[in-house]
Amino acid sequence: MSLSIGAVILAAGEGKRLKLKEPKPLAPCLDKKLVDFPIRELQKFFNQNKIHGKLTAVIGHQRDIVRAYIEKNYSSVNFAIQEKQLGTGDALRSYFQSSNETLSYDYTLVICADTPVVSADELSALHSLLLAEKLEGVAASFIEKNPKGYGRIVRGVKGFHIVEEKDATDEIRKITEVNSGLYILKTSYLVEHLKGIDTKNKSGEFYLTDVFKDGLNVKAHCFPEASTFLGVNTLSQLEEVEHALRNKIKFNLVESGVRLIDSSHCYIDSEVEIGEGTVIYPNTFITGRSKIGKNVTVEMGAQIKDSIVDDNAKVLAYTILEGAHLHSQVTAGPFARLRPGADIGPESKIGNFVEIKKSILAKGVKVSHLSYVGDAFIGEETNIGCGFITCNYDGVNKHLTKIGKNCFIGSDSQSVAPVEIGDDCFVASATTITKDMPNGSFAISRGAQVTKEGMAKKFIKKKDDKKI
Repeated sequence: MSLSIGAVILAAGEGKRLKLKEPKPLAPCLDKKLVDFPIRELQKFFNQNKIHGKLTAVIGHQRDIVRAYIEKNYSSVNFAIQEKQLGTGDALRSYFQSSNETLSYDYTLVICADTPVVSADELSALHSLLLAEKLEGVAASFIEKNPKGYGRIVRGVKGFHIVEEKDATDEIRKITEVNSGLYILKTSYLVEHLKGIDTKNKSGEFYLTDVFKDGLNVKAHCFPEASTFLGVNTLSQLEEVEHALRNKIKFNLVESGVRLIDSSHCYIDSEVEIGEGTVIYPNTFITGRSKIGKNVTVEMGAQIKDSIVDDNAKVLAYTILEGAHLHSQVTAGPFARLRPGADIGPESKIGNFVEIKKSILAKGVKVSHLSYVGDAFIGEETNIGCGFITCNYDGVNKHLTKIGKNCFIGSDSQSVAPVEIGDDCFVASATTITKDMPNGSFAISRGAQVTKEGMAKKFIKKKDDKKI
């Protein structure tokens, strides 16, 4: 039976150096906010290890905004209030004062809201070490070649202690093993040693790190990848963190059989799913909760957001998908735009400079170029000519156009919704459809052509005719 853990997310910071309107925990990071990442990874860690416990966010600066965001997106997170920013030790005291339940957990896990690269893997590694060696507490550390600003891990014969940068001697500053801010400790041990910490340091704060001491049954576990524990205090560090997260995402995709032509110029968000055999070209953005199937081609410059692309489809160069669904063997683009609600049936073709919004296209439909299809249903194997427009908006409301299967819609034609065209219909070029068409009908509404022989010379100007 696994032991219980109370997980504490330190999310009270202001983040002045980020220079953002949002409080630090809500700083944007990939497709999410900074605080989303530790919450998601803690939930994964709990599930993978069958751990009983609770997540609690310690909030302070703009706490109402931070709380509202977390409550909207996560139903199982508790809150503790840190009234003043008096350090990480004070944050843990605020946590234990928030509820008697916090004292009931066997262990307390502490993670910072601004370290989004930390995953369930690192949490599991710390948890395993803690149990295997029956430790009172464990801290994650790493080697940093330029350790300025980090607390240093000072190891003893048994146990260790942490010295913050401001309080370190020149000799201690030479140490390159540094503190990550990620800990798991026995709750009874943590509560007892929190009583003894004070503000006798150059920051005048209560350091949580002071609970780790030489001679006690605590250990620092040094992880090999420093990028895992990157923290975010500046916009430059935010960019660095996003780069590390994307590299992790892309590494996992390549391992699963996705081919990236130039991984350094692909931008893929954390919840994107991509199937084996898919090829991703450079300068592509795949974001939100997009799902890309197997053997899909995504060409250069494509942008795919919150969309589904089924197996064997092709998203050609500079095509934009937003809330769209391409079924199997669809080709879209180049330079196509599929807006929310665009549902493109199998084997259909969407060509260059075509825009589709809130429309269902059945199997084998072709909209090859320079057309707008909005609020429409188009039946199987219908061919839409160049320059077709569904006139769906009357200035107040949107209306539906229905086109049946096996129709031919000529170039430069329009349908004025609401209107319905039956199966097997033929609409001549330059026709405006304002009335329903029954199955098998033909429609033409262009004006009669008038030809005047010999009159062209009145309208054609030659260079010699121009006045100098």
